[in-house]
Amino acid sequence: MTLPQAGIFAILSMTALLFIWGRWRHDLVALGALIACILAGLVQPGDAFSGFGNPAVITVASVLILSFALQTTGVVDTLTARVLPSSSGSTVSIIALSALAAGLSAFMNNVGALALLMPIAIKTAGRLGVAPGRVLMPVSFASILGGMTTLTGTPPNLIVAGFSGEAGSTGFTMFDFAPVGLAVTAGGLLLIAIGWRLVPARERADLTSFETAPYIIEARIKQDSSIIGQSLRDIEYQLDTTDAQIVGLLRDDRRISAPSPYREVRSGDVLVIEADPKAIGDALSKLGLSLDTIEKAEEEKREEKENAENSGKEEKETQQESRLQSGDVILMELAVRPNALLLGLTIKLIELRREFGVNLIALSRDGKESMARLNSTPIRSGDVLLVQGNPDAILEFANRYGCVPLAERPLKIPNTRKAFLAAAIMVLAVAGAAFGLLPAAITFAAGVLAVAVFKVVPLRKLYEPIDWPVIVLLGALIPVAGAMSTTGAADLLAQGLITASGGANPVYTMIILLIVTMTLSDFMNNAATAAVMCPIALGAAAQLGVNPDTYLMAVAVGASCAFLTPIGHQNNALILGPGGFRFGDYWRLGLPMEIVVICAATPMLLWVWPL
Repeated sequence: MTLPQAGIFAILSMTALLFIWGRWRHDLVALGALIACILAGLVQPGDAFSGFGNPAVITVASVLILSFALQTTGVVDTLTARVLPSSSGSTVSIIALSALAAGLSAFMNNVGALALLMPIAIKTAGRLGVAPGRVLMPVSFASILGGMTTLTGTPPNLIVAGFSGEAGSTGFTMFDFAPVGLAVTAGGLLLIAIGWRLVPARERADLTSFETAPYIIEARIKQDSSIIGQSLRDIEYQLDTTDAQIVGLLRDDRRISAPSPYREVRSGDVLVIEADPKAIGDALSKLGLSLDTIEKAEEEKREEKENAENSGKEEKETQQESRLQSGDVILMELAVRPNALLLGLTIKLIELRREFGVNLIALSRDGKESMARLNSTPIRSGDVLLVQGNPDAILEFANRYGCVPLAERPLKIPNTRKAFLAAAIMVLAVAGAAFGLLPAAITFAAGVLAVAVFKVVPLRKLYEPIDWPVIVLLGALIPVAGAMSTTGAADLLAQGLITASGGANPVYTMIILLIVTMTLSDFMNNAATAAVMCPIALGAAAQLGVNPDTYLMAVAVGASCAFLTPIGHQNNALILGPGGFRFGDYWRLGLPMEIVVICAATPMLLWVWPL
């Protein structure tokens, strides 16, 4: 063993121990490993940050942004409402939700897919009368499995594809991972269907944070709405899966506080809906409604503009309209303070939209007394207003009228145009990468540019979804992984792996490589595991004279399969609290899952990627 080899082994051993210890963040540990390699002369200073320009890093960041666009525009919510059963039994509901998680994870970040489906999983658990963890863990595992089916499904696939290109082959393309990934995912879903009861039934951890009373919102029925002609009873049945109910109906500016459940709705009617803050977006999406506050405000705006008496007034209104229509628009909750200037006034009276470019979306008030139209409702102390507008404009209004900002709500109001654009951009980016029109990094970066140009995501939030610790981890570890190859350390480890597998049997070597990678991934970040194991896989393939892509694909599968601990994958950590899990709960379903992965992946690897 040479001195450089000893140095890189020492640095990697310490790095792995720090990863497993978990006291310091993974990105900081990776950055420390990179600095140590530079100081030891294993990485040249000029190459230190070359990893940040690696196509895998660019693709990861781009996919995170495109995934965020799918989330915020309601594409996934619409898909979920159409695909998931609302009244099936436990096994069917869990397998349907898990299959949806796997499908979403193939084309978007799997952590994002799980985050989107977690509230639905918890509601499903409540409907089924089972512990939330028994739904959350299968969904988490399925989203991990689904990520391994495409190039962009998970960071390890992108890293492995990069090493494949360096090994002299053409490199893995968008759906090269699909044959093995789909077989493994199918096996995992089958296990979930018959083994979800293996998950311990723990009490749900406290998820409450800031809570308000239910909101009262007004939603207008458009001319092309699918619920025209339906009875209120039928519409309320559709709202059963959301925390929302119809409490009134407005027709021709006349309020009907307790409408008959058999009354049929018409185009132009306004439904008065009481909803939990988190359920507003679900209710609007399910019924295909639009917030009446916005529509009425825009109608009033057009009328006022037409009747403007002077150019100064018109100019001010135009400026406020521009502020509201800009991409820098948020939804924020404001609490009305005692003795606030706003008390006793109405939104219509203070001309909220014309003065500030801000819309009142909903109002939350304790008690069940009937209220007039939102814009005509006198404001009381303790009311909570959900407003939409430019952040500065909202704060200006809050300061002037005595309101306290409470929280920014990630409310997804249905926007057909933006949802269509987000879906179309993602499809085009995936198609471009799949057909090899351009490298994946270029096609997905072009997708991000399109998202920004068409304002699918507000520019203020364009880079918000990027998981910067993962980007730093990848950018730092790629040069370290390169040092393993240049020093010969990877070949040395590969020789040890071959010896452990019984000499020159390439199949046994592949299986051991898969198991070792899977074990490391249970305790290390999956991207870090892939970066460390790829050079070893290439070294073993070179010494045995076999197809390197077979071993790299085994690393891709193993690095994506972290099912034994809550620290191996972000998804497992994400469900730890909501599921009420303990550290040792994961292996009960996780160990059978890893056995299924090995049994399903081994023959598929040898068939699709023959040695």
